[in-house]
Amino acid sequence: MAQAVVIGGGPAGLMAAEMLARAGHAVTVAEAKPSLGRKLLMAGKSGLNLTKEEEGATFLAAYAEAGCWLAPMLQDFGPAEVRAWAADLGQETFAGSTGRVFPVAMKASPLLRAWIGRLTGLGVRFLTRWRWTGWDDAGLSFATPQGPQHLRAEATVLALGGASWARLGSDGAWTELLSARGVMLAPFAPANAGVSVDWSRHMPAVFGQPLKGVAFRAGPYTSRGEAVISAKGLEGSGIYAVSRGVREGHSLNVDLMPDLPLDEVAQRLARPRGRDTLSNHLRKTLKPGPAAAALLNEFGRPLPLAPELLAAKVKELTIRHAGLRPLDEPISTAGGVPAAALNAQLMLQAMPGTFCAGEMLDWEAPTGGYLLTACLATGRQAGLGAARWLDERSR
Repeated sequence: MAQAVVIGGGPAGLMAAEMLARAGHAVTVAEAKPSLGRKLLMAGKSGLNLTKEEEGATFLAAYAEAGCWLAPMLQDFGPAEVRAWAADLGQETFAGSTGRVFPVAMKASPLLRAWIGRLTGLGVRFLTRWRWTGWDDAGLSFATPQGPQHLRAEATVLALGGASWARLGSDGAWTELLSARGVMLAPFAPANAGVSVDWSRHMPAVFGQPLKGVAFRAGPYTSRGEAVISAKGLEGSGIYAVSRGVREGHSLNVDLMPDLPLDEVAQRLARPRGRDTLSNHLRKTLKPGPAAAALLNEFGRPLPLAPELLAAKVKELTIRHAGLRPLDEPISTAGGVPAAALNAQLMLQAMPGTFCAGEMLDWEAPTGGYLLTACLATGRQAGLGAARWLDERSR
């Protein structure tokens, strides 16, 4: 029986292990952390968003330029297949009003437990606290609580994550190991990231408050999602969806009244305000909410008195910021192993028998189920490719 080693116990690695085990190969999963799926569990704290209920072309568009590369994998294992896979693990799913798909149980832990149980039943062996340190004459080398250890593998699947959330295992340290083997990598960059803002002394009063009913824009990227004003800056799905535009150098703008056209905003502001201050007039005519009003005061001052000029500020307020949050904080990262370094089965061109999957690949997508679906789909592809490689070598 051929021996395969999967390094990384997140969704991509576990899916690769399942494909290999179902193909009849002996599989060992080595995970640096004390337990499996730590980032998956963290992502599921507020409800595990498994996938997005969308048609093929619309779904693929979320992956931008990587959509063509990922298309065959996502067509084989897309939203419908993810839901069927979860149901087979005893976790029925539902789609919310926005199309986001969640387990009925909402949490990640029941699904992860069922999955690990199934993999154990297929004979998969798990080694935790085994941190991969590279290759040597004895094979794959690991730092473990028992000291240096080695594993021999006829096929290896790397599913090591990107470079965000190092405390959960994705620290990007593997880049040095692959670079030393001649693998050309794309540099990491933050994706689905918050923006840093140096707030004035007037803003702490609204820290923790949500910005609802607004629209963000950074270059070609737009979002109607929510954001939260934090001590560090702006966080939340609305900001994450446009963070790529910020990273590319576009200005960050917010429309505080996206459901009202510019002329309607101007007409409301042109109403007589009597003895009201301008701030009270704004509050009564537009009802922006405390967070949005604070944002307008922060970045719109001095507020113009002319209704049409003030309306223009309300409809396109430029947010002065200090760039995206540091690399370890975003939900995901761009960069990593590019398509050019891999064949169609996700095997490294420079290292036959070594496959890559998940967030360590150079693709990015917004939150909303796209990230997890692509991790599962690429893990499946790498696992199938490794199984085929082993089968061909045994003939």
